[in-house]
Amino acid sequence: MQTNLIDSLIVKPNSHTKIRLSDWNSTYLGKIDKEEAERMLNQSLTNQMSNLQYKLFANKNQSLLIILQGISAAGKDSTIRNVMSAFNPQSCKAISFKTPNEDELSHDYLWRVHKLMPAKGEITVFNRSHYEDVIEVRVRKLISKSIWSKRYKQINEFERFLYENNTKILKFFLYISKDEQKKKLEERIKNPLKQWKITESDLTEPTYYEQYMEAYEEALWKCSTDWAPWYIIPANTKWFRNFVVTQIIVNTLESMKLTFPKPNFDISKYLQMYKQ
Repeated sequence: MQTNLIDSLIVKPNSHTKIRLSDWNSTYLGKIDKEEAERMLNQSLTNQMSNLQYKLFANKNQSLLIILQGISAAGKDSTIRNVMSAFNPQSCKAISFKTPNEDELSHDYLWRVHKLMPAKGEITVFNRSHYEDVIEVRVRKLISKSIWSKRYKQINEFERFLYENNTKILKFFLYISKDEQKKKLEERIKNPLKQWKITESDLTEPTYYEQYMEAYEEALWKCSTDWAPWYIIPANTKWFRNFVVTQIIVNTLESMKLTFPKPNFDISKYLQMYKQ
């Protein structure tokens, strides 16, 4: 179900043509309406997510890494609250990446990321990720191009290593328009309950919007691979964002062919003992 919709959101791996985000619609809703999407979420998709996570936890031979990227106010926190709440926190954790601290800066840029990978049977959600090391550092000119330009290949090789060691990777770019970002930041400024989320850097982001889009275009193009493709999620509309992210997670977990492991002893001799 929704295969054509999901396929339309994938950044095709190995494309010779650089993507242009201006060709993508941040308000795209596909051919599904809000009522149908919410019905599917409430009646089936969230239950499927929960049941599949249970199998993943029981199986303990694969793991799932979910990466959420996007500019400030793109809806990363909201996606975690609304979508990932279907997961049992016993085997799922969300990690938010901030500015690297002194210890992290004393290592290579992937060090802090690698040590937080999900264990077998678990799911980890990254709110921002190692992609900040080709996005933020580029836009804010924190390091030279000669350094960050080498990182696309390094990231691809890192993600391939994870994939070949049974960690499935889902990468979502939450795409909002410049006007939508400005609107959400204005809401945060005016709402005392949301002002705590604002940083001075956030408030200057709209002036860098085009530079962020250019940086994301290159990262999405160069780092969408067969083993870890990027999905561009139109995120101006929350219900649509939540629906497609949930559907993709369900599809991915189903593709992992999860099964419950068999007991490691002969359980048949105990059946009579516990028979009611």
